[in-house]
Amino acid sequence: MKAETDKIIRLILKDMRVEMKEEFDRNFERQGFFSEAWQRRKSPLRPEGALLVQTSQLRKSIKARTTANSITFYTTLPYAAIHNDGGEIVVTPRMKGYFWIKYAETTGSFGRKKDGSLRRDKRNARLSTEAEFYKAMALKKAGTTIKIPRRRFLGTSPEVEAAVRRIVEKNLGEYFDKYLDYSITKK
Repeated sequence: MKAETDKIIRLILKDMRVEMKEEFDRNFERQGFFSEAWQRRKSPLRPEGALLVQTSQLRKSIKARTTANSITFYTTLPYAAIHNDGGEIVVTPRMKGYFWIKYAETTGSFGRKKDGSLRRDKRNARLSTEAEFYKAMALKKAGTTIKIPRRRFLGTSPEVEAAVRRIVEKNLGEYFDKYLDYSITKK
């Protein structure tokens, strides 16, 4: 009986791993944690763009660890927790340096006319907005904080609990259907 119980648990955990990984991945498509929409960004960089998917590294980093009787979803990216839970980051001199570099890169890529003056086009307008953002970030005093809103993509919720319940019920139902069919035909 123990072997049968272990087998059912392995099947349930396998199904949970697959389905919940897909659901957590869909959070990035939904731009929210199931029915809880993510707060839109306030910075001018990609204001309409998808949240948390600039490089897709965060989305691709979601992993699952399975033991004999449990499953844990996680990511090892150092910035994942601040996005998932929200919080504040302290501005450091190194961050300021990064923003100055980004400012220089942005202002260096402005389109110019033959006489050296800036072109008045959409690309330059967008770059100008980006450059101003980077400059404002670079001018922040070291030690001040930047508030990062909570944008959950991993964790428990009523939707997760319902999915887990559905998976367990499905697997147990299939097992008992198979077991009852087997015991009836054997008599």
